[in-house]
Amino acid sequence: MKACVPLILAMLCGLAWSGKTESCASRCHEKFNRDAPCQCDRRCPRHGDCCEDYEHLCTEDPKEPEPLLELEEEMEEAPSSNLYSAPNSCRGRCHESFDKHHPCHCNARCPEFGNCCKDFNSQCGHEGFSHSSDAITKEELLAISEKIYRADTNKAQKEDIILNSQNAISPSETRDQVDHCPEPLFTYVNEKLFSKPTYAAFINLLNNYQRVTGQGEHFTAQQLAEQDTFLREVMKTAVMKELYSFLHQQNRYSSEQEFVSDLKNMWFGLYSRGNEEGDSSGFEHVFSGEVKKGKVTGFHNWIRFYMQEKEGLVDYYSHIYDGPWESYPDVLAMQFNWDGYYKEVGSAFIGSSPEFEFALYSLCFIARPGKTCQLSLGGYPIAIQTYTWDKSTYGNGKKYIATAYVVSSAR
Repeated sequence: MKACVPLILAMLCGLAWSGKTESCASRCHEKFNRDAPCQCDRRCPRHGDCCEDYEHLCTEDPKEPEPLLELEEEMEEAPSSNLYSAPNSCRGRCHESFDKHHPCHCNARCPEFGNCCKDFNSQCGHEGFSHSSDAITKEELLAISEKIYRADTNKAQKEDIILNSQNAISPSETRDQVDHCPEPLFTYVNEKLFSKPTYAAFINLLNNYQRVTGQGEHFTAQQLAEQDTFLREVMKTAVMKELYSFLHQQNRYSSEQEFVSDLKNMWFGLYSRGNEEGDSSGFEHVFSGEVKKGKVTGFHNWIRFYMQEKEGLVDYYSHIYDGPWESYPDVLAMQFNWDGYYKEVGSAFIGSSPEFEFALYSLCFIARPGKTCQLSLGGYPIAIQTYTWDKSTYGNGKKYIATAYVVSSAR
């Protein structure tokens, strides 16, 4: 009889994993279970072993895959979507991820599924998705990003940059702070690129900031004028004309003047990451880089990296991802030391024009604020993550950019 016990238990376990348990109900994001007939963990889409209802129960957007690379970032900047007092309200919950335990929802797809909270339109309407028909579709994002890619005539050509990427490491090694690359990342850059109007205007902005958070930014009249010059120069380019035309057709902006004004607020408007009022902005964080609590945050621009490396202030350590593009712009996810402070993973476009990055990050912040934004560049998929700054607003409750960066090349 004892010999039958294991067999009986095995049969019972087999029954337990049959029928209803071939579902992700109450199993979303559980750990991989080799005994289960199908999986509900975050990696099952890439392994192709998800239960049939995984997308419906465990993802906010069934057609939007998990990024292959989770490349950082400052999670403290992410919206605290769990911290709200009224579960039947969208107050403080716009853009939250789908959670089956909530009685109603506040994400971009809730109108489609008919499960929005009653105050969804009033609380989240200014976010740009109060009606599902108003939302920018994934297909539209793929199309406009390809147009922007083709329009970037100011990008570096192959002969303009010699990159020495050297040693790649695994994601598990990024915390080791070991310099695996004895030579600089950039062997050569054709600095004639920097005389182009948008490059020159961009570079003029980089020395206008104090990188340590908690130290207030106080701009001179000249520095404020440099912000306007940058916006004026990028708006002359085909890249930004494509972006504005798209957003205008989407009824997001009624005029170019309105668009530029909003760009200035969302990117250059000051807010406080530390104890000092007005010590940070989206532009400073993303393009120039900051130091907070002893580590590098932001710093996602190749021009800034090259110039700091040339001055001996940046030491390139390694990379964990090199994009599939054979021309510029390319994408690199790297580790480096910035004048004594370490960056565990810093993703950046390589060889792109300033207007190209500015356009893609702006597009994703406007279309998918606080979410992963799926794009296509030269036929290759890519994803950009943005976060909103939720502690202060401008205009009619609009959010500043907290950060924006490349997270993957997944589709």
